[in-house]
Amino acid sequence: MISGCTTRLRRLLVAGLFALLSSVLITGSAVAQSDSNPKWDVFAGYQWLHPGATVPVGPNSSSITPFKLPDMAKGIGGALTYNFSPHVGFETDFGYNRNTAAAASEWTVSAGPRFIARTETAAFFVHGLFGFNRVGYDNGVEISGKNGIGALVGGGLDLPFGKQFSWRVFQVDYVWTTHNYSSTAGPLFESLRRPNFEGARLRTGVVYSWGGAEPVAPTAACSLQPAEVLVGEPITATVSASNFNPKHTVTYAWTGNGGTVTGKDTAANIDTTNAAPGSYTVTAHVTDAKAKKNGEASCSANYTVKPLPPKNPPTVSLSASPTNVVAGGNVSLSANCTSPDSVPVSVANWTSSAGTVSGSGNSASLSTAGVAPGSLTVGATCTDSRGLTGQASTQVSVEAPPPPPVNPEVKALEARLALHSVYFVTDQPKIANPKGGLLPGQQKNLVSLATDFKKYLEAKPDAHLVLEGHADIRGSAAYNQALSERRVARVKSFLVEQGVPDAAVETTAFGSQQNLTLDEVKDSIEKNSDLTTEERKRALARINVIKLASNRRVDVTLKSAGQTETSVRQFPFNAADALSLIGGREGEAPKKTAKPAAKKAAPTKK
Repeated sequence: MISGCTTRLRRLLVAGLFALLSSVLITGSAVAQSDSNPKWDVFAGYQWLHPGATVPVGPNSSSITPFKLPDMAKGIGGALTYNFSPHVGFETDFGYNRNTAAAASEWTVSAGPRFIARTETAAFFVHGLFGFNRVGYDNGVEISGKNGIGALVGGGLDLPFGKQFSWRVFQVDYVWTTHNYSSTAGPLFESLRRPNFEGARLRTGVVYSWGGAEPVAPTAACSLQPAEVLVGEPITATVSASNFNPKHTVTYAWTGNGGTVTGKDTAANIDTTNAAPGSYTVTAHVTDAKAKKNGEASCSANYTVKPLPPKNPPTVSLSASPTNVVAGGNVSLSANCTSPDSVPVSVANWTSSAGTVSGSGNSASLSTAGVAPGSLTVGATCTDSRGLTGQASTQVSVEAPPPPPVNPEVKALEARLALHSVYFVTDQPKIANPKGGLLPGQQKNLVSLATDFKKYLEAKPDAHLVLEGHADIRGSAAYNQALSERRVARVKSFLVEQGVPDAAVETTAFGSQQNLTLDEVKDSIEKNSDLTTEERKRALARINVIKLASNRRVDVTLKSAGQTETSVRQFPFNAADALSLIGGREGEAPKKTAKPAAKKAAPTKK
C-alpha cells in the first residue's frame, strides 16, 4: 500500500514537472521575454516535504520493523542564485523540515544550474540540483541521523510585485537520495538496508533580486540628406532607434510641416515640389507596442527649402574619329559643352557600352581590344557650376578583323593525321612484361601516328595526345583497372620511343567502366565499309567475341587550341593480326579461325 501511494505521488509530481516545463517553453516562445537581468536572486519562504521513504526501526539489527517517514509540514527553505544571463544562473539551495511528533527531520544543501524564462508579468524556472542530504528520526533506541548524497529537480512560478520583489507562487521539486542503514538493519531486511528516498517538496515565499544594469531608455536619432534643397528637390530622412527590445517589432510614424512626407520603416521621402521656400521640420515616432514602459522615442530634424533661380542645363555634343574601326583599334573622342547661362562647365563620366574608355575633360580615347563586331555607344556628361547636367552620346562601328591566313601545310597535316584506336590481345600486356602486348599491325599504326604528330607539334606546340585505356568485362574491377593502366602506359612508352615528347601525352584508364555496348559494336560492324557482306555476316555471327575484342583497346584523342579529334573506335578486321586480337571462343578449333585470316588479305589491295 505504501509503495502504491509513493508511486502515485511520484507520477503526479513528474506530470506536474512536465507541465511546468511545457509552460516555460510555451510562454518563453509565445510571450516576449524581458531582457532585465538581475545579477542575484535570493529566496526565503515556507517549505513542505513528503520524504517518500521507509526506514528501519528497532532495538537491534535482528529486530527491525519498517517505518514510513511521515510528511513534514514544518519547514523553511532558501536559495541564492547568481545569474550569468537573463535565462541561465547557478543556484545554491537550503531546505529544512521537521515532524515533531515522529521526531523526524530532513535537511538538504544543494547546488546546480537554473533556467528561467522571464516575461514582463511573470518568471518561470526549472532547475536540477545535486548535493548533501541528512535525515534523522527516532529509531526506537535513539535519535539517529544519516548523511547521503542526493539530487532534486523541479521548477516554479514567480510573480513580481515590486521593482525588486517577487512572490514565489509555488515551487515543486522531486527530491531523491539514498541512505545506508546496513549497520541498523541486518541482512534479513534487505529492502531497508539501503532505501531510496523519492520525495516531493513544495515551497512558497518571497524572492528579492538585485544587481545588474537598469534598462536603458530607448532613443531615436533623425538625419536628413540633404538638409538644404531648392523647391522640388527631394530629401531623404532616416531614423536610427536604439535600446528597444530586439525581440519586439517596433513601428515607425513620420510627420512633417513642409512638403509631402512619405515614410516607410526607418526611412522617409520628403517631396518639396509644392513647398513654399522656408524652414521646416520632419519628426519620426518609434513605438514598441508590447513594452509596458520605455516603449516610445521620437526625434526631429530641420531642413530648408530655397526658391528656384532661373537656370538652363548645359548642352553637349560628342564626336568620334574614326567612326568605323577594326576590333582592337583605338578611337579618339572629343566633347563640346556650353552653358546657355554662360556659367563654367566641365566634361566627365566618359562611358562606353563595350571596350575601355580612358581620359578626362573634353578628350578621351576608346580601346576596342576584345570587343565583338557590332555597334557600340560612347557617352559623356557635362556639368555646370550649379550642378545642372547634360548628356550626349555617339556611335562607333566595330568591324571584325580579317581571318588569319591558313597554313596549307598544317591543313594537309590535319587531314592526314588519322587517329585509330589501338587494340590488344586478351590480358596483354602482362604484369611481368609491361613492354609487351602490342602486335606488329598496331605498332605500325602508332609509328604513323607518331610521325604525323611530331610534324603537327612544329606548327602547334600546344597540341596534346590523350590516351584512354579500356578492358573487357572479364576479370574483377581492380584487375581490369590495372590492366587498362598497363595498356595506356605501353602505348605512351611506344610513342615516346618514336620521339613524341613525354609531356605531350596524357593518359587515363577506365578499366571496364565504359565498355562499348553490344548495339554499339553491331552498329560499327554494319557501318564498316571495308568489310564485305560475307565478312560482315561472319563478324555478326560472333558478335559476343567481337564485343570483347572491341573493348580491349586504347582510344587516342588529339587536343589543340580548343580543337578536339577522337580516334575511330572501329575494330581492324582487315589488319594482318586481326585474328590474334579477336581470339577464339573457348573450345573452338583452330581451323575455324583460319578462314577469317585468309579473308584479311583484301586490304593489301589498298
